This record gives sequence, C-alpha cells and structure tokens, in this order.
Amino acid sequence: MRMHNADETCGIAQAALVLGDWWNVLVLREVARGHVRFDALAAEIGLSRKVLTERLGRLVAQGVLRRSLYQRRPVRYEYLLTDAGAGLLPLLVAMQDWGDRWVLGDGSLTGTTEADGAEHARVHALTGTRLPGGLDLPGPQGADLPLLSPDAAATVLFTYPGTGIRWGEPPIPGAVGCTLENRLFRDAWPDFQRMRVEVRGISTQLIHEQAEFARAEQVPYALFSDAAHQLAAALRLPTFRGAGRLRHKRLILIVDAERTVRHVLFPVVDIPDAVAESLRLAAECARAT
Repeated sequence: MRMHNADETCGIAQAALVLGDWWNVLVLREVARGHVRFDALAAEIGLSRKVLTERLGRLVAQGVLRRSLYQRRPVRYEYLLTDAGAGLLPLLVAMQDWGDRWVLGDGSLTGTTEADGAEHARVHALTGTRLPGGLDLPGPQGADLPLLSPDAAATVLFTYPGTGIRWGEPPIPGAVGCTLENRLFRDAWPDFQRMRVEVRGISTQLIHEQAEFARAEQVPYALFSDAAHQLAAALRLPTFRGAGRLRHKRLILIVDAERTVRHVLFPVVDIPDAVAESLRLAAECARAT
C-alpha cells in the first residue's frame, strides 16, 4: 500500500496498515473469541483457505498474532494474540460499540437494549456455547485469575457499568443500579454458597476501583476488571460509552461446570427480579451436575 510521506508519523495510518481490510479485522475478532485454529477460523469467517493463509501470515509478520504448535504430524498451529494484538481489543470493542449504536441502532446512548435489537440477538446466541479457555482477568489484589472456578457446580457472571459514578443529567437509561445489584448478590451469597455456585462481578472499572468498592460494601465474591476489554471482545458483549470510558451493559450469564452458557438474562431491567432469577437458574444448573 502506497502511503503519503505525512502518514509515516501518523498512528492512525500505521494502524490502518496493520488492520488492512475487512478480513484482517474479522480474523482478529475470531481469535479474540477463542477460534484460534485454522479450520475454526475458516468456518466462522467463511473465508477461502488461500485468502485466510495470506491474512494469517500477514498478521503474524506484523507482530499481531503468533503461531503456537499444537500438533506435529501433520504440523498444525494455533494463532494467538501477541501483546500488540491484545492491545487492539479496545479498538475492536469500540468498533462494535459504534456499529451497535450508529449502524444497527438509532444513535441513542443507552445502557440497555431493545428485545428485538442486534445486541439482544447476539447475547442470547451465547446460550449453549462454551466460554473460550484462558479467560483470566485481573481480580482481587490485581492478580490475573480464571474467570470460572474449577470447583464450582455453576457460576453466575454479571456485568455492570460501574459503581460510584456520576452519570450526569439526564442519567443514561439502564446505567444506574450497580450498587443495588451488588448488594443484592451480596445478600444472596450464602444461598449461592450452599449450592456450590460461584458469583463473579465484572465491569470495565480499574482493579483498584473494584477493590475499593468491594471493601466498602463488604462484597464476599470476586470482582473482576475488564478494563482491557478481553471479556467484552471474547463474548462480543454490548457496551456503551459513559463517564469517559466504554462500559459493559448489564447482563447475567449462568455457566455450568463444563464452561457452557446455560442461561442469559439480558436486558436486565428489574434488578431484584434478575438476581432472584439468577439464583433459581443457578440452583437448577448446579443440581444437574
């Protein structure tokens, strides 16, 4: 690609060189979702083997992906994000947020969604799918921890926009109630424990913000930080921009011991009802193991 001399010092132009085109972006989207082997990538994207081989080679050469051998006879590789590739996740999530709002939506800024919208369909399509491996997020004390506990009969994952934030006037629809939601999960924690169900709260707040809130509210379960948008990119979770950063919209996933999403609650409008329903669904899921 020929570039104007002024583009040599332009970060946007240099990033565009790496991303290249539609196919490169979709390859990165699928790798972030855990589709890291050639056949899986070809099936998800619908790309010819020749073109996919070319795109993967280019992204490896650009330092965005790396190859990892997983089979010797015949030789087979997985394609994994490098640190530079992981640095593109916020860009992918921002692109998704823009598309959800301005292309698939009506331009409204909202922390919720319509039942017939693209975000609703995308999130509910997670039902029956397995979460990709290697989803380690910064948790308590800042250490990266597995999102799912291997000892749990089931796990409730709930994402929320953020706590202790002034959203401004008028408030963003669907963005308030995060403290209430955490308090309700906290109060129900003994019931979850009796069923060997783990609870994980996740937002894009920084880990020290999560830790301060957990201490102040005596939250007994782990609060994770998705500030790097690893989870949002892996599951294509809906976001919105509020108080200067991309934030998760409120949703709840019930995941079984095999990492399979069994139930999705989205949008979450009635928070007390959603917490009670997640307890009921988690109990069913735990009893089935």
